[in-house]
Amino acid sequence: MILGIETSCDETAAAVVTQDGAVLANVISSQAEVHAPYGGVVPEVASRRHLDLVVPVIEQALDEAGIGLRDLDAVAVTEGPGLIGALLVGLSAAKAIAFARGLPLVPVDHLHGHLAALYLQPQPLEPPFLALLASGGHTLVLEVTDHRGYRAIGGTLDDAAGEAFDKGARLLGLGYPGGAKLERLAAGGDPAAHAFPTGMSGKPGYDLSFSGLKTALRYALAREPDADHADLAASYQAAIVRSLVERTASAAVETGATTLAVVGGVARNGALRDAFAERCRKLGIRLALVAPELCTDNAAMIASAARYTDPIAFPGYLRRDAYATAS
Repeated sequence: MILGIETSCDETAAAVVTQDGAVLANVISSQAEVHAPYGGVVPEVASRRHLDLVVPVIEQALDEAGIGLRDLDAVAVTEGPGLIGALLVGLSAAKAIAFARGLPLVPVDHLHGHLAALYLQPQPLEPPFLALLASGGHTLVLEVTDHRGYRAIGGTLDDAAGEAFDKGARLLGLGYPGGAKLERLAAGGDPAAHAFPTGMSGKPGYDLSFSGLKTALRYALAREPDADHADLAASYQAAIVRSLVERTASAAVETGATTLAVVGGVARNGALRDAFAERCRKLGIRLALVAPELCTDNAAMIASAARYTDPIAFPGYLRRDAYATAS
């Protein structure tokens, strides 16, 4: 069994996953309310909160899985990308457990983790496939040929899709975190009320852009201060969804992909999931989506990726048995 630890941003998470990808526990403690007054994640605040939460979250995950540290086969932890101070908290906890128990320590790429959420039970996806990874910090179009990694063939040139959702929500006075709030507001609006631009539309390749869209919303609010915010939210959301679907579907068709996967925090968005389902149905391409709770940062995906990642080869002086002998 693998203990996964994730502290790359503002979620403190721990999970227990079996070698065949069954999730025995997946505990996530969000700091959203802590950072809300600041309008975004404050790295130092996040790091200190992780220090408070990491041990209780690990203990809860082990308790929910019905196991102890003695039952673990490996410890997996996010090594990056992410906030340096936040990452160090998870890495320190993982190192301590691995060293104390003499277990393999597996450093996991956070982006690989999002993809590896697709490899979990009960319906694990087998490569090859094309994937869109859309989150608060990353938006990438990826070719996945095996479980061990990926190749980026496109990505955002400026804001990530999740960042665009949060910035749009802030402009509309919805606060932070704003993605889910903007989606709820958009549900009551008309997506055709405002003609917002689709970044990179008609240009070759698979890159995306969202900074112009954010600017368009700012201008719309200045031009029509009394405009219905639900209509603005719906039109803004539709522009983000349209950009993601069009560029990714184009990549799928041109690369000959028969399966398209969508992962990352933005993959929780209902309008995006519906739009991809409709486009893939028309193209005759299989669509793979993970459960909403596995879209945002979590430790089950990190433990899953560890199954296809080499552990760290510790120097001899860091091996517990060598230290015990020297003592």
